[in-house]
Amino acid sequence: MSRSPVRWYVKAQLGVLLLPVGLCLFGEAMSRKVVQMLGKDAGPWFWYGTLSLICINAGIGLMIDSGLTRGFPGRRQD
Repeated sequence: MSRSPVRWYVKAQLGVLLLPVGLCLFGEAMSRKVVQMLGKDAGPWFWYGTLSLICINAGIGLMIDSGLTRGFPGRRQD
């Protein structure tokens, strides 16, 4: 069964977008935790951290699953 180029492209791009979103959320969680450690109220850092790990892992998984480093599966490079 051949895979559609559009499906491959959507998977690859979604992975590329989810990884930096997860990294940004991780930075936000870290900054909220540091502010909380300094004695101020910063909000729910735990849920930001949990969501960031989900996004990071999903982004890496989608990029690996799509074979982003090799290009579209089945395409020959002459």
